[in-house]
Amino acid sequence: MALHKGPGKPGSEPDRHLALNPFFGEANPVGGMTEAPPRHRLPDGPLPPMSAYQLVHDELMLDGNSRLNLATFVTTWMEPQAGVLMAECRDKNMIDKDEYPRTAELERRCVAMLAQLWNAPDPTATVGCSTTGSSEACMLAGMALKRRWAKRNADRYPGSARPNLIMGVNVQVCWEKFCNFWEVEARLVPMEGDRFHMDAESAAALCDENTIGVVAVLGSTFDGSYEPVQEICAALDALQERTGLDIPVHVDGASGAMIAPFVDEELVWDFRLPRVSSINTSGHKYGLVYPGVGWALWRSPAELPEDLVFRVNYLGGDMPTFALNFSRPGAQVVAQYYTFLRLGRDGYRAVQQTTRDVARGLAERIEAMGDFRLLTQGDQLPVFAFTTAPDVTRFDVFDVSRRLREQGWLVPAYTFPANREDLSVLRVVCRNGFSADLADLFIEDLRRLLPELRSQTGPSPKDPGAATAFHH
Repeated sequence: MALHKGPGKPGSEPDRHLALNPFFGEANPVGGMTEAPPRHRLPDGPLPPMSAYQLVHDELMLDGNSRLNLATFVTTWMEPQAGVLMAECRDKNMIDKDEYPRTAELERRCVAMLAQLWNAPDPTATVGCSTTGSSEACMLAGMALKRRWAKRNADRYPGSARPNLIMGVNVQVCWEKFCNFWEVEARLVPMEGDRFHMDAESAAALCDENTIGVVAVLGSTFDGSYEPVQEICAALDALQERTGLDIPVHVDGASGAMIAPFVDEELVWDFRLPRVSSINTSGHKYGLVYPGVGWALWRSPAELPEDLVFRVNYLGGDMPTFALNFSRPGAQVVAQYYTFLRLGRDGYRAVQQTTRDVARGLAERIEAMGDFRLLTQGDQLPVFAFTTAPDVTRFDVFDVSRRLREQGWLVPAYTFPANREDLSVLRVVCRNGFSADLADLFIEDLRRLLPELRSQTGPSPKDPGAATAFHH
């Protein structure tokens, strides 16, 4: 989230007042509001509710259309019944488990369902919690990894030992934040050639006695590919046999943990692997719930140090809690339970398979145009990345992104990180609600703009900052 600054000096552009439509008065278009409210300070007096609503509503019209946003992984469509349930629960504070016991029970059921879905050896012993999203869930998982390592190395830490965490350079930025905030060295496996995520050998080679864990990503945000969790665990098993180092694995399944169980059932990536100690996912991504809700699960209580769990005597009850946030609405947790109940395994399988089919079909049609080269096919996450073909010199991916935006499509263009900063790509995220019909419209718009792009003398000049890596 961007840091926001004040409006500037009086009289500057941000100090302007909001523009008013005469109709925004309560009843009489010529005798309503006499003074426009300021933008960056509280108005002196109240506004009629419809006037306040209309001012905010009109400004938000300038936002992009979320259904046409092919950059975001976040759910942009739910059934009306889910919206009604969320409205009924938006005033419930999720943390008040003693006051809202049924909401707390639905959270507990969701954890149990995920434990079974992810093949926990004993789902009744698996511990977990809801969070505001995968970023918070990753922070909690990282904290548990560090605390377990610190206890094993109490004679060396915090004196001579500095903990480190192994992950691919393609991880979501929340992991870099974790390492920064909790003083952990981030050891990043760079991209090499056509390998755009971490491989098993590189991960094991970076481990030492100060490694708190390895983060394997089930679905890279850069290109939609799965990291080889089973191979990574096997390499760490071999490392333990050689050196005695016992390195746990956390699976960041922000997206893939709600895809693979339904359409990649043969893929072994979860608690079936004894080295996997914890898993997170985003309920508000392919969990099919509006933001923001995430989930963090640990194989057993042994993987979550008890001294990280707070037991609070709050509003009359003993409440164990493990979270960075305290007060938050229960609506998203209720919506997650609704969606689990509504779809079941077969429903999730149908939704995720349809989304993958749309992604693969769209990728194939883009490749067939001849102007682009696919990096991924949309056959893991329903996400694919593509770049311009080698013989295309008159335009680049940033030109394509800019022209698509003119048609309402939000498609990110960005460069890859080390060691592939030479590669710039476009990425398309297909979600439930991005139908085959919408995919047809996208292809029509892309075909329509290509002749103009091909007629350019070269790529358009751009701000160097526009080519930075994309972390969304």
